[in-house]
Amino acid sequence: MTVTESHLQGCYIIEPNVFEDKRGYFFESFNQDRFNKLIGTQINFVQDNESASTKGVLRGLHYQTGRYAQAKLVRVIKGAVLDVVVDLREGSKTYGQQFSIELSESNKKQLFVPRGFAHGFIVLSDTAIFSYKCDNYYNKASEGGIIYNDETLNIDWQLSEDKFIISEKDLELPTFEKSRR
Repeated sequence: MTVTESHLQGCYIIEPNVFEDKRGYFFESFNQDRFNKLIGTQINFVQDNESASTKGVLRGLHYQTGRYAQAKLVRVIKGAVLDVVVDLREGSKTYGQQFSIELSESNKKQLFVPRGFAHGFIVLSDTAIFSYKCDNYYNKASEGGIIYNDETLNIDWQLSEDKFIISEKDLELPTFEKSRR
């Protein structure tokens, strides 16, 4: 497994060792001890989530606040997505900056998103199955979000906006400047 820190401190790209032969492939998608050693901190995941979406579905940008803040380990089981994170940690050298990466069934990359980040993705393939581990339980009262087209963040979602499929809830999210953190 190779772990590379993105330009956002504490946000890591994880590339597993994949073993392929005529039968298919095998890889260890998660090992708690190795993961904690490689990222240099103790993370205990308590909840796994999975979503299925079609091309153009944009989910995000979401986060949890306060004692319900969540770190996530995300990956794509089927298809491809553009995964986007934004550093919301006031005082961080990269506060307000974003990072994006394509996660897909073919590259098998994962992204570790620490607490204090907003997270979202858009589906680039016809369909996608997206999986993520969380180190804290979801709490509706603690959820926050940022509108996908925030001018300050200027995120390139890689698809034409007329192809976006966005929930009513996500269309009503505030701008980065007005979001509660």
